[in-house]
Amino acid sequence: MEPKRAQWGSKIGFILAAAGSAVGLGNIWKFPGKAYEGGGGAYILIYLAIVLLIGIPVMLSELTIGRGAQANAIDSYGKLGHPGYKWVGWFGVIVAFIITSYYCHVGGWVLRYVAGYATEPAKIYSDPLGYFYALLGYNATTGETWFPLTGIIFAAIFMAITCFIIVKGVEGGIERFNKIGMPALFVILIILLIRSLTMPGAGEGLKYMLVPDWSKVTFSTVLSALGQAFFSLSLGMAIMVTYGSYLKKEENLAKNAAIICGMDTLVALIAGFIIVPAVFATLGAEGVGKGAGFAFSSLAGVFQQMPGGQFFGILFYLLLLFAALTSCISLVEGVVAFATERFGWKRTPATIILCLVMFLLGAVYTCSQAAFDIKGIWFDFKNGLTTPIFGDFMEFLTDRLMIPVCALGSCLFVGWAWKPQNAIREIELDGKPFRLKKAYSFLVKYLAPISIIIIIVASFATGTTLS
Repeated sequence: MEPKRAQWGSKIGFILAAAGSAVGLGNIWKFPGKAYEGGGGAYILIYLAIVLLIGIPVMLSELTIGRGAQANAIDSYGKLGHPGYKWVGWFGVIVAFIITSYYCHVGGWVLRYVAGYATEPAKIYSDPLGYFYALLGYNATTGETWFPLTGIIFAAIFMAITCFIIVKGVEGGIERFNKIGMPALFVILIILLIRSLTMPGAGEGLKYMLVPDWSKVTFSTVLSALGQAFFSLSLGMAIMVTYGSYLKKEENLAKNAAIICGMDTLVALIAGFIIVPAVFATLGAEGVGKGAGFAFSSLAGVFQQMPGGQFFGILFYLLLLFAALTSCISLVEGVVAFATERFGWKRTPATIILCLVMFLLGAVYTCSQAAFDIKGIWFDFKNGLTTPIFGDFMEFLTDRLMIPVCALGSCLFVGWAWKPQNAIREIELDGKPFRLKKAYSFLVKYLAPISIIIIIVASFATGTTLS
């Protein structure tokens, strides 16, 4: 066990690290497509309302639990007098472990594309889908599959970088990296935003994102926005409880929670204003999509037609790389914090062992994406890229079940077990009154839990994927 609990070295360091955790791949490759499908400005207004009324209260609750207990995500609930809620922490740590196992491999894909646009953009342009398939070990023309060595190698590099930063500690590793990574991410965002909005024909895409089209809004749209907000803000993953536990008592939790949610939402909005106008200008409105297939395949057409496309392609995947790294770091830290505090493991060997185990588990995910035949248990390619059994199960377990259940547990803990007045007392330790205490109490006791229950029930009833 560490002799002294780690703390953030500065307020800006914590904010950048927490915002970096929230800012992930979903902000950049999922939010724009979802906004397009949900009526542009209409989806954005719904999303902003959800972040304000649900996202910030849940974020604040998780930060408050962590700082109040000064412990890892599992032990925090016991230290605050309610050990029966430790299951919430267990859910969060397990979610972080599972997500990291495949997230690090997706991060490897991003790293491969940074290298690809730097060295062989023509090869990407000539066959965008084939280039992506080859990374996963599949030839779309012949149907041949093979061990996806390239994807595994780049995932190993990505995980090694994550491991190195975690080993350096909270202040010396996580905080230091985010002080560089997050400003770099925003600089790249602004450059890409200017390039996108100055393209001929981009105005139509910008107009679409700004003018609400309520005719495209359905219950599924609201459900999609709810799920996107929870996944994007890193709620229900043991991250914010862990990061909150490293905070000093004089920090303004309410203000920090609002800033973190604001920065995360800003990144998603800018990404939407980059991608949708750029796609409108090059591929047409029908070219807008979401997910890995869109980010790694369809966007190649945008960069191919864009003047200076190679340069902006490198910038875009560097943006994704920073987003992936900051999120992966926070996921691993939640697991490492639990291992070092609960079992007394030293930080360096604990980080290396856990990263290795998660990487190896994720290698199965990468192999399954290519339908690489391991004892015949994977689906094969038939009509394009499919989601095999392993990946489908992992995403179902985390996105549609454990994340919302964990977030629900945090709300129930603060709203009904620990009680809002104790959380508010912790929030006001900085000496400043919490002016929204009544609103917060109502939101965390009623609105947020009810909304999360709706997410869980409706996602199972409709089969909608949350993230």
